[in-house]
Amino acid sequence: MIFDIEKETMPREDLKKLQLSRLQDLCSRIYYNVPFYKKKFDELGVKPADIRSLDDLKRLPFTTKQDLRDNYPYGLFAVPLDNIERIHASSGTTGKAVVDGYTRRDVATWAELVARGLTMAGATASDIVHVAYGYGLFTGGLGAHYGAERIGATVVPMSGGATRRQVQLLRDFGATVLCCTPSYANYLYEAAVDQGIDIAKLPLRVGVFGAEPWTDEMRQDMERKMGISAHNIYGLSEVMGPGVAMDCEEKNGMHIHEDHFIAEIIDPETCEVLPEGSTGELVLTTITKQGMPLLRYRTRDITSLDHTLCHCGRTTARMTRITGRSDDMLIIRGVNLFPSQVESILMEKEGLASTYQLVVDREGPLDTLEVQVELIEGMFSDEVKAMQEQEVRVRKKIKEFLGVTAKVTFVAPHSIKRSEGKAVRIIDKRKM
Repeated sequence: MIFDIEKETMPREDLKKLQLSRLQDLCSRIYYNVPFYKKKFDELGVKPADIRSLDDLKRLPFTTKQDLRDNYPYGLFAVPLDNIERIHASSGTTGKAVVDGYTRRDVATWAELVARGLTMAGATASDIVHVAYGYGLFTGGLGAHYGAERIGATVVPMSGGATRRQVQLLRDFGATVLCCTPSYANYLYEAAVDQGIDIAKLPLRVGVFGAEPWTDEMRQDMERKMGISAHNIYGLSEVMGPGVAMDCEEKNGMHIHEDHFIAEIIDPETCEVLPEGSTGELVLTTITKQGMPLLRYRTRDITSLDHTLCHCGRTTARMTRITGRSDDMLIIRGVNLFPSQVESILMEKEGLASTYQLVVDREGPLDTLEVQVELIEGMFSDEVKAMQEQEVRVRKKIKEFLGVTAKVTFVAPHSIKRSEGKAVRIIDKRKM
């Protein structure tokens, strides 16, 4: 099923013409209304009228998260504050929030794009959508909420927390669609097991999971034990929120809504645009956003783009699953490593849970890596020798495929602290 067949199946030549027209309009709006961008354009000697093709995009400046912080709170708004209907924000390590402003049309566009994504996952007006993303300044909860209402579904606005109660209401209200982070979905599953509730026997049939990287191996595990079809949704608070991209029933990459966003892949070190199919950092330009449009925003997310036609009939480019963030990449003794790469190996091993942490430390001049992973219920054994042999096998696999020596430690079920939002995968003691 397709929510907007005209837009989602538009011939690519028509789509490119639309993108160019909207890009030209964007450049004019930000040049004349946002001093930050006018200064950037002038420094590069570029005027809005110079943008005559999509290839000219590479002549334009990048925007970074630091730019958003430097212009806190309203410095990047392209319309008067009177025209802003909604403000969202995400906190950062500096203590300054990253603020985003939405006009009434922006909120409506956002709802439509999330509705497109939910429809890709198979959701309909007949569904009951349980939203366990956080509400408030975080974009996840309200984004999923408005999208579900847009398709005519019934919404249960749970937000995060109260995990035991969430499980009971999933059962009592008969939710058919669950929206939350993948790690919290696993947490809900564990809480259900503790309460003697088999989620696989509930009406729940679709999971829409995002806000953090997760692997196909985790997807398969969740589908098996929860009895659902699990789908990946992508977005950033700075750009819009959830709904920038979503995978369809083919589950072969997330369709980017290219009538609203232009996507590029760059080398995160040189900032050069990479050839089609290359893996690098995703850069997004918001070509319809009114309140706070962003030009060439560096997401720091590592992925690649596929422009081949999807079997679902949509013509939009698909982004592959996020493997990590360029600023979350670990370098252990010269080896580049993402948590998702370790996760893929762990999920292959029978008896291991999907909850793990990477503990990075330093002994003298050398960095060390410890992989702590929970065993599933019934596998935490007094047979020390058998557990040690399994640890050795996992350590060998990590060394063989990732080229780094790691200490592997099996821990008891539920011993790693759970999060009601994004999972904490890395503990870097070098920074403590």
